[in-house]
Amino acid sequence: MTTKLSADTIAAFRSIATASVADAVELSGRRGYLSGGIRQMLPGTGRLVGPAATVLEVPSPDPAPPAHALRAIDESEPGSVVCIAAGGADVAVWGGLMSAGAVANRVAGAVLDAGVRDIEEISRDYPGFPIYARGSVPATTVGRYRTVSLNEPVEMGGVAVRPGDLIVADTDGVVCVPSDSVAEVLRAALEIERREREQTALILESGSLRGGIEKHGRI
Repeated sequence: MTTKLSADTIAAFRSIATASVADAVELSGRRGYLSGGIRQMLPGTGRLVGPAATVLEVPSPDPAPPAHALRAIDESEPGSVVCIAAGGADVAVWGGLMSAGAVANRVAGAVLDAGVRDIEEISRDYPGFPIYARGSVPATTVGRYRTVSLNEPVEMGGVAVRPGDLIVADTDGVVCVPSDSVAEVLRAALEIERREREQTALILESGSLRGGIEKHGRI
């Protein structure tokens, strides 16, 4: 099961850039941003925000279907983000059929520390479904990787992701907000955004980038 977050919290994070969210997480002494190698492959409709449902895949020659990933798609709460950790594997841990199941079950999106395939099919049939991955690759996981856990802590892009942590993703990349600091990070990120708007206005009015940086201490 993934953490239940209020609609207001989800909406608030949808209004904030991942850069601000990443900076806000770091104020608590943690890293939240996933490696830039995990990037937006299919944008969907706007910023991706939702609690993580985590799956771990490991190398294996067994020709088994990705059982834990299929369970994540079918069993996660609507609005969840399926996060599949596979150590940056050069195989597709997600494709067209999984996207169909995710859309049918109102999954918010997918973040993959591996590849995705069926890009043309997904963009044609499910244009509103966002996917972040290492890249596109036609290779299947069957006979190469197998799933071994569902909703256990995993590592993705250099960051520990736990089930229920809040995932925020946009064109800049993906940020994981620990579930125990969502409210704190939201307050900090909103303040960062407010100060940056003031700083931008000052730079445009004064014509001085350095002056704006000196006053607000942010770049």
